Amino acid sequence: MTRIFRALTIAGSDSGGGAGIQEDLKTFMALGVYGMSAITAVTAQNTMEVTGIQDISPDMVVAQIRAVRDDIGVDSVKTGMLHTREIIEAVAAELERYRIPLVVDPVMIAKSGAALLKPEAKRSLIEKILPLATVVTPNAIEAESISGIKIRNLEDGKRAAEKILTMGPEAVVVKGGHIFETAKAVDILLHGGEITMLEGERYETKDTHGTGCSFASAIAAGLAKGKTVPESTVEAKQFVNTAIRYSLRLGKGSGPLNPGAVLYNQAERFDVLENIRSAVSMLEGCPEARNLVAEVQMNVGMALAYATGIGDVAAIEGRIVKMSRGVKATGCPRFGASSHVARTILAVKKFDDSKRATINIRYGEDIVEALRSLGLVVSFYDRREEPPEIKNKEGGTTYWGAEQAVKRAGKVPDVIYHLGDWGKEPIISVVGPSAVDVAKIIVVVAKQMKSI
Repeated sequence: MTRIFRALTIAGSDSGGGAGIQEDLKTFMALGVYGMSAITAVTAQNTMEVTGIQDISPDMVVAQIRAVRDDIGVDSVKTGMLHTREIIEAVAAELERYRIPLVVDPVMIAKSGAALLKPEAKRSLIEKILPLATVVTPNAIEAESISGIKIRNLEDGKRAAEKILTMGPEAVVVKGGHIFETAKAVDILLHGGEITMLEGERYETKDTHGTGCSFASAIAAGLAKGKTVPESTVEAKQFVNTAIRYSLRLGKGSGPLNPGAVLYNQAERFDVLENIRSAVSMLEGCPEARNLVAEVQMNVGMALAYATGIGDVAAIEGRIVKMSRGVKATGCPRFGASSHVARTILAVKKFDDSKRATINIRYGEDIVEALRSLGLVVSFYDRREEPPEIKNKEGGTTYWGAEQAVKRAGKVPDVIYHLGDWGKEPIISVVGPSAVDVAKIIVVVAKQMKSI
């Protein structure tokens, strides 16, 4: 039987489900780890505020830890909200008995501003819990409070990490994505005497409730699997970045991130490949489709619902070519098979997540008009207007062109075309919800063009 990795979260309960043990358990599951919990406090909270906190007795917290550890076993532990000095000292005394990787999220203040650690408990957290930690993950505000160093930039963050490391943990991650004025969302990892910058895309969203909980839990999941601290933190950063990219717009305040995004991507990989195969069958069954094949050939691709990169987009390996009696795919659908198709989909998807597929065909004014006659929104971009700094960047044209086409149409179009440039063939890209959807359009247009 495949080994089951086990992680325990010792933290507070969030009735809104966006942070605390609820978020921790979702993260464990998404990363293939069996999650268990020891609840330290019950909170009444939502996306806007914490309206009440009821602590669990220290003895009961310890009883929960022992119950799962003695029977099920624990490969790693993550602590979150510990709230009181008594709970901290009880948890520390219990964890000191075990040699288990420990990730400490020093939860002090909720995103809404509510205090989640009593003032008199901070010293106990520093003196009792931090020396036991494999990794401690304070955000910039928490790192300031623990280290006494005011954090305004990356250098301040590094100094704070160095100071916290002297308090006993094996590694420190200072999370500064919301404070450090950098193009990327950057966190600072200090481990083994080395500083590593953990970079992720920066997204303009307020829906980041539970980010710290999920990040620490993702590290704990990696450690439970036997991965190193650097491996676990890098993977956790990528995991949380995707969860923020596809965060959930719930409630009136700061909505929760979406730890299920990675899980859903894995679950639908087969469905995406099958959808592309069906689309190819439709194209190969339409002899008239050969008249729409460009000099650079044809390809069809589709992205996973929560795609973040080229590897999350499948397309035909080798493209679809013109034959004497129609078209033929020269390969099978594969994720990462076409960077060009992937960039087109990812560029459009930034504006409309529902448009996950595209197919590229040759340009012709008559083809554009045929597409318009179907009621599709058509837009274009002029590659001659492309700024030099974009033209010289690999893949930059596609993203820039999609943005120009959206601006020109005032909405996300169904069809985007360009008239080419030096050494670049004019191309039409039809985009839609699925590979089958765009293939249906191509079949209709191909037959309509023949009748004309």
